[in-house]
Amino acid sequence: MAQNEDDRLTGRLSRYARVSTAVGGIAARAVGERYLGMTADPARSAAELRKALGGLKGPLMKVAQILATIPEAMPQEYVQELSQLQSNAPAMGWPFVRRRMMTELGADWQSRFGTFEREAVAAASLGQVHRATTTEGAPLAVKLQYPDMQSAVEADLNQLKVIFGIHRRMDRSIDTSDMHAEIAARLREELDYAREARHMALYSRIFRDEPGIRVPDVVATLSTPRLLSMTWLEGRPLLDFTTAPLELRNTIARNMFRAWWAPFTGHGVIHGDPHLGNYTVRPEGGINLLDFGCIRIFPPRFVGGVVDLYRALLKNDDALAVHAYESWGFTNLTKEVVETLNIWARFIYAPMLDDRTRSVSDGERPGDYGRKPALHVRERLQQLGPVKPPREFVFMDRAAIGLGSVFLHLGAELNWHDIFNQNLVDFETGALAARQAAALEAEGLARPD
Repeated sequence: MAQNEDDRLTGRLSRYARVSTAVGGIAARAVGERYLGMTADPARSAAELRKALGGLKGPLMKVAQILATIPEAMPQEYVQELSQLQSNAPAMGWPFVRRRMMTELGADWQSRFGTFEREAVAAASLGQVHRATTTEGAPLAVKLQYPDMQSAVEADLNQLKVIFGIHRRMDRSIDTSDMHAEIAARLREELDYAREARHMALYSRIFRDEPGIRVPDVVATLSTPRLLSMTWLEGRPLLDFTTAPLELRNTIARNMFRAWWAPFTGHGVIHGDPHLGNYTVRPEGGINLLDFGCIRIFPPRFVGGVVDLYRALLKNDDALAVHAYESWGFTNLTKEVVETLNIWARFIYAPMLDDRTRSVSDGERPGDYGRKPALHVRERLQQLGPVKPPREFVFMDRAAIGLGSVFLHLGAELNWHDIFNQNLVDFETGALAARQAAALEAEGLARPD
């Protein structure tokens, strides 16, 4: 046992040294170049960072996915390079799987399954998934966490501080300090598969009467805090449907919209990771939600702020917009800052403000979608001084951008205004708070602060 502990400690120190050396060296050069009057080369630093981190499993791969979808969280050069990190890493082999399963379920673990496939069907940053069956023959998806991920998370989050530090020294338009705290909290939650099982139960409760959205059932007797067994849901990747008839693509988009917005406006909960690997599509356009590690539970006041801002933009009500931003947690809101924030808000809300059938991009090339408003906001904030986005804003913005990307892939054409307002019928913050409290209590989840 002592030898095993020594091996794990050695592994943690080795990982920390490798990541720290790579990130620290790049940071030192970038900052040094800046203060010595030389021209920093973010493209070169970003490429070196990707090269240094590319062979590592674990949280930094997940962080790369997160940063690539949060506008202005990082310089564009870093987003482009980090997004190339593998999101579907090589799976660990059978000897590893056998040892990990024995650790989680005991020496007789194989007798508790009817079948268990040796090769993983999916492998990602924190774990991998195997197909299996129950002893009665029911198909299962078995999600197994890689070993020692808690230590890896903490080591990598320390280095994320350095990465954000590079950004703050090179671009002072956005204060990213709360972004680190939010990403850290969500990553730590993703390690707890027992919590993910409760998230799954919450979503099953929300969508129990909606055939267009399915959620797996957890098999509690075959699950632990680092092993999650759930029913297998048949479906195909969303990208398989990009050339399907428009009616089917619209059905998929409508179900995707509902899957993300209904939990938010109804229970103050959102899936913070609309990654293409986190859901599949059934032939009739129904959605299978598969991964519930990154679930953000918001205080009702924050949800109310999202709705208030939508209504403020719809009515050109500046006072209501200020109230919305303040309810989110923005501070020091000058008239110029509010006007700048509204530029980005109008981009995010644009399809839902426009009462007509349209695509999300509305004729703009997908590759250019959002680029102009993002650059405009960045330039204005550089002049006005740093704005500090509140923690809750990070994954809300990420979910909105990720969901928009899905609709761009599908080329869906819908009246997004009507669909969004269907989720706002009789919306009232007090009623939301009561529903949220009851649902979270039923599933053993804590209410947000």
